[in-house]
Amino acid sequence: METQELRDLEQARRFLLQGLWLQRALPPTAATVRPALEWALEAASSGHPLPPVGFVADVGNVAFGLDQGARGSREVPGAVGLPAGLARTYEDHVLGKLYADWNFERAGDALRRYQGRDKARGLAFILNQFRERAGFPGVLLSPALIKGAMEMPADEALARGWETLSRGGIHPLLPALYEELITAARRTAEVLGPEDIFELEHGTALVEMGQRVALRQLLQATARLEAALPRHRVRPLAGRREVPTRVLDEDTYPVGGYSSVSTRGTIESLLHSQLAFMEKDERPDLFDIKYLRDELLYYSRDENQFLRRRRTFEFALFPDLVQTRFKDAELPWQRCVLLLALLVASVRKLSEWLSTDSLLFEFIFVDAGQPDLLAQEQGLLELVLREAIANGTVQLTHCADPQQLTEHCTRRARRSVCHCLLATVENPLELQPEDSIVTTLQINGPRPILGLNGEPAAIPEADGALESWGIGLERLLQVWV
Repeated sequence: METQELRDLEQARRFLLQGLWLQRALPPTAATVRPALEWALEAASSGHPLPPVGFVADVGNVAFGLDQGARGSREVPGAVGLPAGLARTYEDHVLGKLYADWNFERAGDALRRYQGRDKARGLAFILNQFRERAGFPGVLLSPALIKGAMEMPADEALARGWETLSRGGIHPLLPALYEELITAARRTAEVLGPEDIFELEHGTALVEMGQRVALRQLLQATARLEAALPRHRVRPLAGRREVPTRVLDEDTYPVGGYSSVSTRGTIESLLHSQLAFMEKDERPDLFDIKYLRDELLYYSRDENQFLRRRRTFEFALFPDLVQTRFKDAELPWQRCVLLLALLVASVRKLSEWLSTDSLLFEFIFVDAGQPDLLAQEQGLLELVLREAIANGTVQLTHCADPQQLTEHCTRRARRSVCHCLLATVENPLELQPEDSIVTTLQINGPRPILGLNGEPAAIPEADGALESWGIGLERLLQVWV
């Protein structure tokens, strides 16, 4: 069934008002009319096809938890409306999916934190993403018609809808749309995708379309690259070298419990029973004597030490990367999207595999006097890595020139194992920070070119350009783990 446009005013009003009687999560009452029309108005104003208003009301009531403790009757009074079998099938396969889908539950939790009109806008986003994901149709009608229905009293809107149902029967488009909705829901695994949940939880579902599209593409590309990696930790690259660094006092701490008792120790390790030697009347007391003779007993700790190694990963992004805002025919996304996806996937996997190390990921934009040149890429990284930035694991900084970058990496290498990745379009710069491991990533085509220690890294040939990005990510992780 294709999307249809209702231009006839009476038919469109009939379709709209009858839909108010078809909601199943809550019984249709005057209190449910205005929220349903507000949600439908927001969905229609965005220019997307509008599903039946009853379905819109059900999605909103379930998402906002308004149906808790109440359920709508299974039959519409007077035996009008959807056929009984179709209504029950809708409840089982559509409403049942909304109640059981954990992604939809997370989306509802995110929506409840919105305020004002943003709640309706967020629900319109869910409806559209579910429609595109499942592929069910809708109708196009004027938002002015919905505004007119909102201006009339709620009881009157319900009465007019009931009157059209009683006299002329249900609008022929409504049963057909519900059948399509049921079929689409049955073939759809999940109501929303991970990228939809991310946008709702981070508030980007309401931003302008260009930024939303870029963010969704970045999340999809990241998931695609991560799926191409082995399930377990990759093996380190043979023949790699690591730079030894000075071990700082704060990098080590004792492990294990108290293993014995001795006459040497700190006051914190003193056996509590030794306090019985403290006397009130006589001086000096027995406690003081034993202390002077080193006869007090202390708990003795195991001498094993745990070393938490410091690792710093410097991702240097040079200004010529603006040329990567280009989509090759061989790739599903632009080169810059794949570059950012590769870096984000690296941060996630290294954080997972090196969880016992002290990690710092630093994105350095070598702006060369043009700090806004890669501002869009920086904004996407700030959105995707928001949590890691908040806890200090990820930092975003700027450097004026390659010389300042070299000095910065040299300072980092004095306190940690420092890996430096140089991402450029032209020939990689010959930067050799002291005691740092430098890797180059050249992006002058649909396939990335890796370089390690000034020499091209051996990358097996891939069947497609996208597969070569996954192989390049795996090689980088082999150098870094």
